[in-house]
Amino acid sequence: MFDDARDALAGALRDGITLAVGGFGLCGIPSDLIEAVRDSGVRDLTVVSNNMGVDGIGLGLLLENHQVRKVIASYVGENKLFARQYLDGEVEVEFAPQGTLAERMRAGGAGVAAFYTRTGVGTPVAEGKPHEEFDGRVHVLERAIIADVALVHAHTADRAGNLVYRYAARNFNPLVATCGKVTVVETEVLLDEGEYVGPDLVITPGVYVNRLVAARARAKEIEKLTVRPRPVAGTEA
Repeated sequence: MFDDARDALAGALRDGITLAVGGFGLCGIPSDLIEAVRDSGVRDLTVVSNNMGVDGIGLGLLLENHQVRKVIASYVGENKLFARQYLDGEVEVEFAPQGTLAERMRAGGAGVAAFYTRTGVGTPVAEGKPHEEFDGRVHVLERAIIADVALVHAHTADRAGNLVYRYAARNFNPLVATCGKVTVVETEVLLDEGEYVGPDLVITPGVYVNRLVAARARAKEIEKLTVRPRPVAGTEA
């Protein structure tokens, strides 16, 4: 257990490392840990995440601080600064289909060095990668991802590091948790000493978690808010 996110990351960060980060857009992102990475000033990071969030929030903070050298992601469309840095040659981008990206992280955590998939065959995603035919269909070889540091956001954790995620915030977090050499978790709810997550509820076992910190209370950002106007009283169909 650590008192704050900076302490939780102490000694784990250095220039040039690969950082895997949970979340999907702004849902389930480890905001405290991302801010601690920004404040550390480390440079030349390779960031593995589904996407880089939006300008000025989440992983967008690392882009603003010019700490990112390369991004491995499946989607980059919501961040204008990211697009500009890519077009200017400041940031390298490696695209991975979303399911392939998820499996690359899962494989890294499972000790599987690489795997074959049909996804991406015949597209730029497969260029330069080994191909093999199985059952009459061509597959491309994808390497597993093992990150130097993995940043995870959980809803509930016990002191042994067993984790539970809430609703859509589960997204990439369980996969990220498995693929880090050092996995650091921020959790919204931290159970008291002697209390444990029920065995049937555990999503990420504590064996994967190296460091744990309670997340600060904060308003959850919404990437895009779409609402239907309420009908005026008495005009309902």
